[in-house]
Amino acid sequence: MSMAVAGLLAGMALGFAGYFGGFAAFLLVAALGAVGFVVGRILDGDLEPGDFFRGRERGDRRG
Repeated sequence: MSMAVAGLLAGMALGFAGYFGGFAAFLLVAALGAVGFVVGRILDGDLEPGDFFRGRERGDRRG
């Protein structure tokens, strides 16, 4: 599935949640979608769980 189709499906899901369930349902669907995205990236091996909890090293400063 291409990213365009995935984006279309996500947008439609958020639209339905917002229309039928209101703003709170929209936020819930968006938050659960973000969690699902992160879990999917971890399972694909593109992301490590320790990346969220590990502090930056001295040489890795940005800004």
